[in-house]
Amino acid sequence: MRLAPLALAAVLAASSSAHAALTQVTSFGSNPGALAMYEYVPANLPANQPLVVVLHGCTQTASSMVNAGWNALADQYQFAVLYPQQQSANNPVECFNWAGEYGDTANLVRGQGENQSIISMIDTEIATHHVDASRVYVVGFSAGAAFTAVLAATWPDRIAAAAIMSGVSYRCATSVSEAYSCQSPGVSKTAPQWGDLVRAASTVTHFPRIQLWQGTSDSTVAPMNQGELVKQWTNAWGADQTADETETLANSAGTRTAYKVGTQIVVEAYSISGMSHAVVVGTDGGVTCPGTAGSYFEDHKVCSTLRAAKFFGVVPGGSGSGSGSGSGGTPFVSIVAPTDGDDVSGTVSVVVAAGGDAAIANVELAIDGASIGTDDTAPYQFTWTAPTAPGTHTLVATATDANGQTASAMATVTVAGGGSGAGSGNGDTGGGGNGLPACSLNAGGASSGWFPLALVLFVVTRRRRR
Repeated sequence: MRLAPLALAAVLAASSSAHAALTQVTSFGSNPGALAMYEYVPANLPANQPLVVVLHGCTQTASSMVNAGWNALADQYQFAVLYPQQQSANNPVECFNWAGEYGDTANLVRGQGENQSIISMIDTEIATHHVDASRVYVVGFSAGAAFTAVLAATWPDRIAAAAIMSGVSYRCATSVSEAYSCQSPGVSKTAPQWGDLVRAASTVTHFPRIQLWQGTSDSTVAPMNQGELVKQWTNAWGADQTADETETLANSAGTRTAYKVGTQIVVEAYSISGMSHAVVVGTDGGVTCPGTAGSYFEDHKVCSTLRAAKFFGVVPGGSGSGSGSGSGGTPFVSIVAPTDGDDVSGTVSVVVAAGGDAAIANVELAIDGASIGTDDTAPYQFTWTAPTAPGTHTLVATATDANGQTASAMATVTVAGGGSGAGSGNGDTGGGGNGLPACSLNAGGASSGWFPLALVLFVVTRRRRR
């Protein structure tokens, strides 16, 4: 997958919320897993935007995963971010319990334990912030990655796509002793055996698209686990284990392989050369990464956050929307700025995000029914000189994909006075530079957490009180 340059309008480039504090939500319905809920929701988020669920690893908290940069992308591309958090009362080093708890496999069963708690959080995001229930994506690292596989298997009708970073297959283990051998040296099964475990997890016969990330020098999760994950999810999808696409990443960073059903990528796997047990960040083909290096975040000149966001479709230009709808799915489009209900005046920079299973050919912007131009480069930008007379105006952005399918988004804004002339403008004239706001990448970025990483995925010394 080639990452296109991401130009940002000036109105968004000044965003300072990439590392903003998360907000805790204390009431979110059924919580049998006794988890905590945190969120990051951009101000004035329009309805029907995506939701990205981010799961941390052991010894981490929800705020640890802010380093990945999802909040910065949420500001720029308008989606909500949900951060479930494990509690020490459930697991002494705060791992999500992906292998159950002392033989109790409730967490691995749809509608029970920690998976139900997270679905309750997702339902709260849908009800409170009106996010699009069909565009819910999950990304996790380490124990969070293993639990991402749990969610993808048990709730395939609720999760559109998932990114598993340094994780293991669903039901690779169901006990403490199995958990250690699952991590390393690893457990090998046939593709049908792995696929059967996913198919038995629910009655749903359609599955999320899966993206995989693994370091070749990971001594906590043996690299062979990625191959087992490929077998599990290609088999669930009915694909073979022969890659349809193979790519050598720039700077000898590693390889990418992709597996398709028809023309749609259903499994995508990244193997990162020399990376240990970590999330990979770094300037990627000239595109600055929103993630920063640090404990469990390593710079190998590949930005997993951007590539996962493109795979999901929350950032335009990737391999699909993650909806599982195939190449014939309609595109999605959102007016990022100004947002619905805003007051505007003078020269207004209009920014539109669009994406889908097929490439976006162009986006057209109309104001009060009159077109002011088209743009064919993401993010799609227009300059509108607002009229001086006060009043409301309707902005309609229409995205057309390579298959000729279209989708539209609308926003109503109010001119309070102070404009400088009649409505005018044309596509691709908005402000902004090339690339995301610069990130400070610490030298090296090797994992330096204090806790022995042999325990990063799974440690349980006591049973949760239910």
